[in-house]
Amino acid sequence: MNKAQLYNRIFVQLEDLLKKSPAPVASMATVSAVLFHKLKHYSWCGFYYLNSGDLIVGPYQGPVACQMLARHKGVCWAAIDTRKSQLVPDVEQFAGHIACDSRTKSEVVVPLRNAYGEVVAVFDVDSHVLNSFDADDVQGIEKIMQLLEPFEI
Repeated sequence: MNKAQLYNRIFVQLEDLLKKSPAPVASMATVSAVLFHKLKHYSWCGFYYLNSGDLIVGPYQGPVACQMLARHKGVCWAAIDTRKSQLVPDVEQFAGHIACDSRTKSEVVVPLRNAYGEVVAVFDVDSHVLNSFDADDVQGIEKIMQLLEPFEI
């Protein structure tokens, strides 16, 4: 099974699981757990959400995360500021990268929007391997994040 097929399979699984809970935090925890355990190239995955202008960690899987990310720095803030997914093959080449885990080599971040189309959170995925992510990851994660939109926490 290739990556695109795997993401589609996970999408169907999550679509069913998320119908069972209207609670945003439970949905975030479920998405993080399923993706982390099904996709072996993930070393960390989880949510960061905006709270009074600060980007705060939400449910995640993997090593301990940065609790709050410096404003307008790093890949997560780039996704918020540009309102676009960020695919980073080598985090060392990304100006302002925030290293919550020094082993992280590549990253992908997908924004989540509220009912007004405003970016209010991101889903962040790290890997300990360079060039671990590609367009299939971005498209697969974007499709899965649509299950959570409009996003409210």
